[in-house]
Amino acid sequence: MSDQSRPPRSAAGQRQAKPYRRPKKDPVRMLAFEALRAVDERDAYANLVLPPLLRKARQTEGFEARDAALATELVYGTLRRQGTYDAVIKACIDRPLREVDPPVLDVLSLGAHQLLGTRIPTHAAVSASVELARVVLGDGRAKFVNAVLRKIAAHDLDGWLEIVAPPYEEDAEEHLAVYHSHPRWVVSALWDALGGGRAGIEDLLEADNERPEVTLVARPGRSTTDELVEAVGEDSALPGRWSPYAVRMAEGGEPGALEAVRDGRAGVQDEGSQLVAMALAAAPVEGRDERWLDGCAGPGGKAALLGALAAQRGAFLLASEKQPHRARLVERALAGNPGPYQVIAADGTRPPWRPGSFDRVLMDVPCSGLGALRRRPEARWRRRPEDLEGFAPLQRALLREALSAVRVGGVVGYATCSPHLAETRVVVDDVLRGRGAGASPVDAELIDARPYMAGVPALGDGPDVQLWPHLHGTDAMYLALIRRTG
Repeated sequence: MSDQSRPPRSAAGQRQAKPYRRPKKDPVRMLAFEALRAVDERDAYANLVLPPLLRKARQTEGFEARDAALATELVYGTLRRQGTYDAVIKACIDRPLREVDPPVLDVLSLGAHQLLGTRIPTHAAVSASVELARVVLGDGRAKFVNAVLRKIAAHDLDGWLEIVAPPYEEDAEEHLAVYHSHPRWVVSALWDALGGGRAGIEDLLEADNERPEVTLVARPGRSTTDELVEAVGEDSALPGRWSPYAVRMAEGGEPGALEAVRDGRAGVQDEGSQLVAMALAAAPVEGRDERWLDGCAGPGGKAALLGALAAQRGAFLLASEKQPHRARLVERALAGNPGPYQVIAADGTRPPWRPGSFDRVLMDVPCSGLGALRRRPEARWRRRPEDLEGFAPLQRALLREALSAVRVGGVVGYATCSPHLAETRVVVDDVLRGRGAGASPVDAELIDARPYMAGVPALGDGPDVQLWPHLHGTDAMYLALIRRTG
């Protein structure tokens, strides 16, 4: 080695240290980290946090479509696979996972997703994650991130699953929980509701981890599916699977950029929610059909579709929502509705309307949200089994009041975005049984909801209906139609 090729030495004869290099900020990964921190620190929902962050990034960072797509994938992919990645990270550290600071764990999870859940090259995934750690955590903890991610990079996802998940034959529920990244209790609850063997529950859990399509609803009398297809682009638009009012945005995009959506003539609404509103509107009632009630109307998607359907028959819709800020969202959704309607802020368990005032009542009750895990993946980690005990009294009270609000011969739709039996059939059975307590006869009966589900297949034995992501491509909405008989 010539003297000219040797590294320079200090006066004391030691090699000089490399000059400090400031970490380079990556706007995409910074945005993903900020979104994950909001979800963790504020119990925010990613589908509410991410859009404003992306809008700001377009203005300040010059985000392009591919930047937004990568940031979205990093956030949602990390949240969906959080349970699996936690198991992998736990196997790569020498301390309990709970002792890792949450911001550090977020950076590790983002890195794990890039290594195990995307096609980003290994060296790029590690270096980008370490650079993010230097920016948001400091150089010291960035070294810890680097060491852990290099261990994770030793195997692909299938290889890690073989290591961290117990064999199916030894513990089926824990195996499925780790493989498909759901809490064990959620796996158990979904399996009970679905029934059947291994194939069905695996299909359902896999569907929960897929990115859902953006589905639009053309509110009848206000817009058409043809208008939406033209606005989205024929190459990017697909018809709904079941609802005649649905258009699917196959390539994603921003629905808020569509004129019909901005004007409120159309909206973003899963087909499962559309089917629930359509079924209630289609079920026959005895006698008049003039007054409809949406008793838990916030944020207004079903109310807007019900209002449009009611307007076609000259019926009046009362939309009630307990929380004033959510009632304002309902007002916004119904603004411009062609038929008569009113929005009020009222508690559905202590309603201001008189008993027997309505011909049709929709009661889409607050619930665990386990039916919408595709859209809100963080909900699976946020919910606990004991949460259902808190919802149970409210769900029963709302259904009882709905049955009091409808007249004899009218119909109530009890709906919930959860397939958990404790929130669906158990609630309906308990309330109907309670209406026949003592010497009084039962004054309400379940009617078969399947004929009013627009030809949707695989709806089970009835009379109630449970939709499924893996069977119907919808959220796991539940609907029971109940007629007052006396």
